Amino acid sequence: MRFMMMVKSDERSEAGVLPEEKLLAQMGEYNDQMIKAGMMLAGEGLQASSRGARITMSGTKTKVIDGPFSEAKELLGGFWLVQAKSKDEMIEWAKRVPFEDGEVEVRELYELEDFPVDPAETADGWRDREQAMREAAGASGSVVTRKPGTTRYMLLIKGDKNTEAGVLPSQAILTRMGALLDEMASAGVLLSGDGLKPSSKGARVKFSGDNRTVIDGPFTESKELIAGYSLIQVNSKSEAIEWARRMLQIHVEETYVNDGVIEVRQVFELEDFPVDPAEKAGGWRDQEQAFRERTSQ
Repeated sequence: MRFMMMVKSDERSEAGVLPEEKLLAQMGEYNDQMIKAGMMLAGEGLQASSRGARITMSGTKTKVIDGPFSEAKELLGGFWLVQAKSKDEMIEWAKRVPFEDGEVEVRELYELEDFPVDPAETADGWRDREQAMREAAGASGSVVTRKPGTTRYMLLIKGDKNTEAGVLPSQAILTRMGALLDEMASAGVLLSGDGLKPSSKGARVKFSGDNRTVIDGPFTESKELIAGYSLIQVNSKSEAIEWARRMLQIHVEETYVNDGVIEVRQVFELEDFPVDPAEKAGGWRDQEQAFRERTSQ
């Protein structure tokens, strides 16, 4: 089973304050433990929403809203992609995140086998293309390096009543979205992407000092929940917005929800973190670089 562990933003991260060296070292150790356990597939931090945008669509009307966004505690600040034997095992790992406050949300990812085969499916259709893209991405399911000169962004599709009810996408949306993702992959834009199962299959871990409180889903604020994501590399924010707009258009037109929201967020790179003189060889930076190189092979 694969899961996404999502870290919520706070006022400091939204203000662009980088994590202290102590926390980076602790997070490096935590990531190294998950890597050695064969669990960690990917992990990224997201820059403040001031560097991002939201695209909203209502009927045929589309609006682009530049960040920042005010609801800091509902914004995504970072994530891990992890494989675990069960939700319980995933929650236990989430409880070990070296936080003194805040929240981590655990959500299960959809797999190809979750989608029943439709007799109308054709050879080389969305399913075959999706399988080919997953195989091309390698065992990690994510390519974390980027082309020189490009910037990585996450496109986050927000949830709605259908995604929270566990309604699977129709063949029409799977076919259209599959064609768009294939186009993005062929253009060298798409790095990875997945859909998230309803929050009823997830949980949240709240941190307060040494205390950990686990809250099982579902969660009520469906419009703030993440229903799916794509990680892309592009030449500009405006290019990322255009890909996001096309993705959202398919989602709205084929799900008949009449409106939708997709968020565009820039991803942190190693060079965004100034080198601290106190850093040690073999520390969090070297561990992170080694992990990125290993998963991009």
